[in-house]
Amino acid sequence: MDIGRGLVAVGAGLAIMTGMMTGAGQGFAAGKAVEAVSKNPEAEGKIRTMLILGCALAETCAIYGMLIAFLLMFVFK
Repeated sequence: MDIGRGLVAVGAGLAIMTGMMTGAGQGFAAGKAVEAVSKNPEAEGKIRTMLILGCALAETCAIYGMLIAFLLMFVFK
């Protein structure tokens, strides 16, 4: 039974890693958006819209990872 708890803890840790990877991805996307606006200031509105949409989708992935981690930690004790 102790091995099962350990595997649940490893699974929860891996699920939490989605938050770290999401943060790195959003930072990379924001940097590329700033580059794009500096190269083409006329397209700022379209670039901002795509950046916000992409960050919202990435944040959804992080929230799902957190939900899975909570389920693993508190439901599968």
